[in-house]
Amino acid sequence: MSRLTAALAAVTVLTVTASGCVTVHGEREVVPSATRAEAAQALRDFTDAYNRADKAYDPALDAGRVTGPLGAVNQAGLKARRVTNPGGNPQHVPLALTDAKYAIPKKAGWPRWFVADTDSNRDQDTGAGDTRWLLVFVRSGPQDVWKVAHLLVLGPKEVPVFALDEDGWAEPVRPDDTSLAVAPKDLSEQYASYLQSGRPENFAPGPNTSEWRALRKKNATLPGMSTQYVDQPLDSGDFAPLALRTQDGGALAFFATRHFERQTAARGVRLNVSPDVRALMTGDAKSVLTKERVSDEAARVPAGRGPITVINRLQGLTSAKGE
Repeated sequence: MSRLTAALAAVTVLTVTASGCVTVHGEREVVPSATRAEAAQALRDFTDAYNRADKAYDPALDAGRVTGPLGAVNQAGLKARRVTNPGGNPQHVPLALTDAKYAIPKKAGWPRWFVADTDSNRDQDTGAGDTRWLLVFVRSGPQDVWKVAHLLVLGPKEVPVFALDEDGWAEPVRPDDTSLAVAPKDLSEQYASYLQSGRPENFAPGPNTSEWRALRKKNATLPGMSTQYVDQPLDSGDFAPLALRTQDGGALAFFATRHFERQTAARGVRLNVSPDVRALMTGDAKSVLTKERVSDEAARVPAGRGPITVINRLQGLTSAKGE
């Protein structure tokens, strides 16, 4: 009997190994990415880590709860502020995220993810109108914890209405879905190309598209200073795009891009390097300063054909180099 048990165990191990644990862990089964209780706990865990890191200006304190474009911006920002304010954040006010609503897609395989639509107390601090914070939580595998990859700040009326099934679960959109004006997997590359050259011409005008290009063109040549801009897609690994179906048949897509800004000063002109930039800078900016930034974007992508509207862009400096 013991030999039979051992043999069966060996067969089981071989079967699991050969299948990559597909059946055992249910990676082929379409299931909700998280329960609503798990989503609520993930939001609490993120908020607690964020507040600890913001109070101490210590990126290590929330490094395990952020990833993707938000992680890149968050970690670099905390690193810079720790240099400029080694004693921590003297104006720290705890972030509070309340009135949470969850859009949790049903899907197979990893990564699994969901969106938390929350009310933030940050608009009270700034005096701005009421805003909603939408956080995209991602979990890469069964041993990983939930991390926030994207953050959108929108007015309450700007939050898209997601398509839900009869049980209230959201519908994810495949990266290669051709039913949309642009497949999510192509958004980063097309947006970077548009910013660089104005093509393709399928982005709706606005502050994150036409107005941003116009501002950069205006600042490209100033007295004693010239600036060059380079835009690149950022769409693999933790930066891969995600999208949810909206009630109108389109999608809300989350994606990222990388941007370089190279400033060259004329002879005799001094480059102005802010403390936050200097904290992330290598080299000495005698006449050239190159800044690298990561942008976290969200876009409304219509079904069929139509303009893509970039509704949110959170951008942060991640590194700088002086020459």
